[in-house]
This record gives sequence, C-alpha cells and structure tokens, in this order.
Amino acid sequence: MSVSAPPSLSPQAPDVQRRTVRDFFLARPVRPYIHPYLGAILLGLVLFLAFFITGNGLGASGGLNRIIVFFQDLISPAHVDRNAYLLKMAGGDKNPLDDWVVPMVFGTLAGGFVSGWIFGRVKVETNKGPNISVRSRWLWAFVGGAIMGYGARMARGCTSGQALSGGATLSVGSWAFMFAVFGGAYAVAWFVRRLWN
Repeated sequence: MSVSAPPSLSPQAPDVQRRTVRDFFLARPVRPYIHPYLGAILLGLVLFLAFFITGNGLGASGGLNRIIVFFQDLISPAHVDRNAYLLKMAGGDKNPLDDWVVPMVFGTLAGGFVSGWIFGRVKVETNKGPNISVRSRWLWAFVGGAIMGYGARMARGCTSGQALSGGATLSVGSWAFMFAVFGGAYAVAWFVRRLWN
C-alpha cells in the first residue's frame, strides 16, 4: 500500500505557490474605469487635503528634479556649487531630498500601483496604434516626455503643480499655462495622429 505525499510537500508546490503570488498581483479581473466626474471630485478632494495637511498642493516635476540633483551632487558637487539654479536645492550641507515634493513622487508611484492592482490593470504592455512599431512608440514617447519635462522646468511646474495647484489658487499664470497646454496639445495632435491611427 503506497501513501502519496500531501500536496504541500509535492515537488510542484513551489511553482504553484509562485503562480499564486504572481496571479495575486497580475491576474486580477479587470474592472471598468471610474466615472470621470467621480474621478474629478476625488482629485479635488486629494488636492484640498494636500493643501490642508501639508500647506502645499500637488506636484511631480519638482520632486523628480530634486532626485536628479541629489545624484548630481553625489557625482559632481563642485558643479552644483557653481550653478545658481542647482544651488537653491543642493550644495553645502543642503539635502535636495529634504522637500515635501519628493515623498509625493514616491507616494504617486505607490498610489498608481495600488489603484492599478485594485482595478486589475497592473501589466506590462505598450499602448500604440496599429500602424506603428513598439520601438517607434517608445522613441516618440521619450521625445514627448523630454519636451514635456523641459517645458515643465521652463514653466516652473508641471500639469500637477502649475495647472492643478496653481489653478486652484486662481493664479493667472497657471490658468495661462493650462490653456497653453491644451492649445498646444490640440495643435500638435494633427501632426502625430499617425502614431495612433
């Protein structure tokens, strides 16, 4: 009479366990997006709470900029000390990571992951049109991101810091920025439409 080992002791158990953990993160059922008006209300509440709790609004490009300056200061502190723009964030005993916007960057990443997990949208994919290769899509995404990052530094804020936070305080410059972003997007969309069609 032979006795089989319990399932937990069988050689395939680690694979099953690994698959279960992977499925827990990546194989959740896809749920529909929330209604845009509900999303807008929730975003408004988050912005209000950010002002109420921290005294600051939302932002992203400033935090990413400070992280880059942190590494610049590690590699070439003399360059940071000679540059007036960088010197405001680092140099001497200043730590560029010691600012409210840096934890917000990591919180945004964590929040995006948790939201994606809850709605079953955590996956590795490249969204693109049918007539463009994955490599071209990545190239154009990089070009667009670089232009947006440069523009955010020139405008002294991104769509979060300038448009949302500045717009909420009725800053004229922020409203001008917002209209310029939408106007520029509509103007350029015609030229890059083939990336999606």
